[in-house]
Amino acid sequence: MHPEIARELIAQRGRELRGRAQQASVARTVSRTHRAARRGASLPYEADDFTCPAIPDYVDGSFRTVSPTEDQAASPAGRVPAARRAA
Repeated sequence: MHPEIARELIAQRGRELRGRAQQASVARTVSRTHRAARRGASLPYEADDFTCPAIPDYVDGSFRTVSPTEDQAASPAGRVPAARRAA
């Protein structure tokens, strides 16, 4: 057999095996997720009751009180002082 044909056949076989392995991996993941749901476990994409703390808009820890579309962006009147200083 010509070396280039043999190389192409080997590459094709490798692609097919990688595709099968990927499908098997997806099937295992789906199976585990369904099994966990049947057993009452929370799904990995379900959010817990976690709330993200407020992230200050300015370096000094203050928050913006006006919408960003308004023209008061440069005015310090739209700032609310933070409860504590930024680190």
